[in-house]
Amino acid sequence: MTEVQINAEAPQSGNGFRAEMRRARRVMIAARWPVFAVLFLLVAAIAATLGGLLAPFDPNRQNLMLRLADPMSVGPDGGLFLLGSDALGRDVFSRLLYGARVSLTVGFAAIAVGGSIGITAGLLSGYFGGWLDDAIMRLGDIQLAFPFILLAIMFLVVLGSGVWNLILVLGIGQWVTYARIVRADTLSLREKEFVEAARAMGDSTLSIIFRTILPNILAPLTVIASFNVASVILSEAALSFLGLGVPPDVPTWGSMLAESRDTLVANKWWLAIFPGLAIMLTVLSFNILGDWLRDFLDPRLRERT
Repeated sequence: MTEVQINAEAPQSGNGFRAEMRRARRVMIAARWPVFAVLFLLVAAIAATLGGLLAPFDPNRQNLMLRLADPMSVGPDGGLFLLGSDALGRDVFSRLLYGARVSLTVGFAAIAVGGSIGITAGLLSGYFGGWLDDAIMRLGDIQLAFPFILLAIMFLVVLGSGVWNLILVLGIGQWVTYARIVRADTLSLREKEFVEAARAMGDSTLSIIFRTILPNILAPLTVIASFNVASVILSEAALSFLGLGVPPDVPTWGSMLAESRDTLVANKWWLAIFPGLAIMLTVLSFNILGDWLRDFLDPRLRERT
């Protein structure tokens, strides 16, 4: 009898998942803008993953004979500079492709670091309360008292430039947001009936925290993560613009903007426009996707869709 019931429930679970996917597709198409955001992010992901294969030139190859070439210029060897070249004769299009890899890698990795720290701290703070709650929240208040960009500059000056140092610094800068939201949700869930039932069944504390409470607060965390990826990409671009992000031989969108400052007066517009557009469209796409996820995961709007 039990086996029959379990087998009967499996298709329902599968049908429920497929129904959610159909609803997500229907709501996204109806909203329109999230479709364009997802398509652009897919293009950016392909550029980041296959940049080495798609780039027509080595992004660090210099040729002063071809410096500041206009977009669609053809070099003596027949190579096409699709988006022109910079002041050192490096291909802008190739550097944009490699810059996508750095921006997306730093964005997602920093969110993974900050989210892991913040979620764990928020769960422990909300579940146990007391002195542990006070200590974690006061530590978060101290961090929020400092302007983040100044804090990041200070740490990067001490640690040195590098992708992993940048990920660590930006990740640490994001944990407070996750910790506060997770703490608030944990405080409201720890006395619920299903948590009390888990305690009565003898589940360990870690099992209750990470297997009973955590799955019930993932929806708002997904929305926050989508917005935070955008803010991390902006922070990475700002730090790279200041020369504190990654080493100079690693092309990034922020460093490309910094290098374009001296040529703007010469009307070499493509050196700033293309990396600026890449940053703007990527951040805008993540923000649009975050707005859509917030509406899609809101239970108050579920019946309308």
